[in-house]
Amino acid sequence: MREQKTRKLKALSRLGEDRVEPEGSQGVLGANTAETDRGGGINLCDEVFSKGNIEMAIYKVRSNKGAPGVDGMTTGELEKWWEEHGAKEERFIRNLHYRPAPVRKVEIPKPNGGTRALGIPCVKDRMIQQAVLQVIQPIIDPMFSEHSFGFRPERSAHQAIEQARKHYEQGYSTVVDIDLKSYFDTVNHDILMDLVERRFNVCDPVVLHIIRRSLMSGIMEGGITSQRTEGTPQGGPLSPILSNIYLDVFDRELERRGHKFVRYADDCNIYVKSRRAGERVMRTATDFLEGKLRLTVNPEKSEVGSPSKLKFLGFSLGKDAEGTFIRVHAASIKRLKDKIRRITKRNRGISLARMLDELKRALTGWINYFGIAKCKGLCEATDEWLRRRIRQYIWKQWKRIRARVKRLKALGVDKEMAYQWACTRKGYWRIANSPVLKITITNEYLKKQGLFSLLDYYTEKCLSKRTAVYRTVRTVV
Repeated sequence: MREQKTRKLKALSRLGEDRVEPEGSQGVLGANTAETDRGGGINLCDEVFSKGNIEMAIYKVRSNKGAPGVDGMTTGELEKWWEEHGAKEERFIRNLHYRPAPVRKVEIPKPNGGTRALGIPCVKDRMIQQAVLQVIQPIIDPMFSEHSFGFRPERSAHQAIEQARKHYEQGYSTVVDIDLKSYFDTVNHDILMDLVERRFNVCDPVVLHIIRRSLMSGIMEGGITSQRTEGTPQGGPLSPILSNIYLDVFDRELERRGHKFVRYADDCNIYVKSRRAGERVMRTATDFLEGKLRLTVNPEKSEVGSPSKLKFLGFSLGKDAEGTFIRVHAASIKRLKDKIRRITKRNRGISLARMLDELKRALTGWINYFGIAKCKGLCEATDEWLRRRIRQYIWKQWKRIRARVKRLKALGVDKEMAYQWACTRKGYWRIANSPVLKITITNEYLKKQGLFSLLDYYTEKCLSKRTAVYRTVRTVV
């Protein structure tokens, strides 16, 4: 037992050892040491359990409409449960007897294959975590690095990729793309709690107790509960801010070394001016992450390369006569087309109206995210390809010769030509590109049916906004 405790203390002490900063300067963890003694923190417990804060936490949890945890309680039952049991629950927590229920393990598919494990806490535990988050986030968030963009108020992936574009524009033409293997499952609890208390000045024992117990709550899978000794499973309100606290040490180390970088959650890109420098930075960054933070860098997915080829948040960067620009990465285009193929599959057997509604929701979400990129040509080509798929689906719906003749005649084709095309032996995809369907199922006809146009939406809402942003940037520079 004494040896185990000694190992933990050594792990924490190593965070401040082996610094290469100039003599007399403060280390990453020592920046606030003088202000963060046990008695110097802020009493947060009363704020957490204030009436307004609890009501806001209940509202947030209900608004998210998440799935129930292992106890089966729904978000709609939360408010009544707190009215009946809130006083008793608060007393237990204040006396440091908080015992959150195990999280329910759920696996969701990753875009590039495999699965991602989520831990779904019970609704009441989500509410407690949310109440803590609302109090500590305004204190902790301003202390994060300005190069961190993930899971933070007033920050977004668009700002992250725009910052990456600026680095590329300044001549940093090589990127070190670091991928952390199972990051959320490998966070060391002792190092994390030390950072929360010492660096971020959260010294309230009740709040620290809630965070520690939330980290240590077990995981239930198939009715069997297993204990957790490391990691901050995604799914709880506290998980994002705790993951940022843990990696803030890495952010400060990169800043100390003078690197240009952008981090969004566990995705980190470091920008340098040569491949040789990139390989050196990859080695030193890997040593720091694995040695000081006990994380694992995935060597198969981490690489040094050009920002024009590597993917960051679904985007890549490009350069033309006008300067640098953001573009949609090829992998993101493939994912979009795969999604469209699933929605417009010929044998789905749903109405055209329902299909077009599904397409509109999917494409609107896609273009709202990727509309920051320079993708007018991509939108135009995708629209053309999509219209052909819809014509194919309509032709399949008409099925029999008699129905096809009737439909074609109704759309203005003479009887002889209608019979000729209705009896064709050409495949669905080929007939979808035929002259007869182009002059009958026209672009205007499809638009009236409700087909969403990526190009129209991009031109109307995204392109004008992106042009205004770039014009502002150039004016300032």
